[in-house]
Amino acid sequence: MTHPLNSSTRFWSNNIRWLVLLCICQLLIMLVFINYSAILPILRQEWGMSNTQAGMIFSVYQLGYIASGVILSALTDRVNIRLIFITAAFWSAAANLLFALYAHDFTSGMILRALTGIGMGGTYMPGLKLVAERFDPSSRGRAIGIYVGSLVMGASLSLAITGWLTGLAGWRYAFICCSISVCAGAILSFWVFRGYKQAPQLRTEEGFSGEVLRNRPALLMILGYGAHMWEMYGMRSWLAPFLTSALLGWGVESTRATGFASSIAAVMVGIGAFSTAITGTISDRCGRTATVSLVMFASALFSFAFGWLINTNIWLTLAVGLVYGYLIVAESPVFSTGLTELVAPGYLGAAMGLQSLIGYSMGMVSPTVFGWALDSFKGWQPWPGVKGEWGIAFITLGLGALAGPLFMRMLRAEPESVKMARGRR
Repeated sequence: MTHPLNSSTRFWSNNIRWLVLLCICQLLIMLVFINYSAILPILRQEWGMSNTQAGMIFSVYQLGYIASGVILSALTDRVNIRLIFITAAFWSAAANLLFALYAHDFTSGMILRALTGIGMGGTYMPGLKLVAERFDPSSRGRAIGIYVGSLVMGASLSLAITGWLTGLAGWRYAFICCSISVCAGAILSFWVFRGYKQAPQLRTEEGFSGEVLRNRPALLMILGYGAHMWEMYGMRSWLAPFLTSALLGWGVESTRATGFASSIAAVMVGIGAFSTAITGTISDRCGRTATVSLVMFASALFSFAFGWLINTNIWLTLAVGLVYGYLIVAESPVFSTGLTELVAPGYLGAAMGLQSLIGYSMGMVSPTVFGWALDSFKGWQPWPGVKGEWGIAFITLGLGALAGPLFMRMLRAEPESVKMARGRR
């Protein structure tokens, strides 16, 4: 007879092995995620773009992500996730390859980058739903934190590897290698889905309208996620160009500055891979809203300060940047975990689709607003030698982030949120 404790240990061990395999797949797939940011300074010069146009290419990628993310996340309530996940991964690999081969100006770059975003929209949220189905609420925060951490690490590597390969053989070669990585992740995902059977999606009397559209606690969680995405995506899309500008100001040669900036930005983004797992675990113990509020308020303060460091000591900029990178992504898994506890399982895919719509819409707009701020305040010096445009641009991110703690305060005032969270357990 099998001892219950041994059976439970074996079940947990199998789940962890499965989670690690899924994380490896996502890490490989994510190498096309923000690889454009690593070469943005090069393309801005090569294609004669303004800062606003450069930001628009990143934003249109988000638009493609939103379009597919909303539709495909909702379809996970009705269509097998396996088909959605694998198809989307191969799509993003093909679109990124087309960018490498045929993008030659602002217009072609926008179109092909949008196609890449369409593919990426079918992997993150469906993968998150897989994790939510596999782990119960007592450990779900930690599991989703680990999963999100793999995406953060993949985003970090997309900057580092793209910057490194660009220095060796040019940005087109770097993008081709990223597409090969995505194909490898898509192939490996066949093992993730081996023996997978979609859980039955039970419907409720309230239906989609009651469970999602009129679900005030869930909507507040989604709006908080939107504030988080505004700050995080604005920072991620412009971090490498900011560091490039800083290095140029410190006398580093242009080509070397671009490569160094991508590597430094990769480390600053990658450190968030540790924060997501830690914050997810903390939220399992201390509560979702309290954890989100504390972290978002801290990251907003760093957004207000970071841009003003462009002319200061390089070591101070790096040290602050590491803490900033740690904080800015830390609450991401908490929003996703909280949503799984506030929506009936049969409507979780639809709720995640709405979360994608709100969150990535904010992530689409903020890089363009950031670029607009750079152009509008270009050359402004509030103090002699201080480039004020970067300080103002980062402040636009912090202002959006402050909405997150406000939504969490409103959520804590909702008695239904407590009841629903307990009900899902």
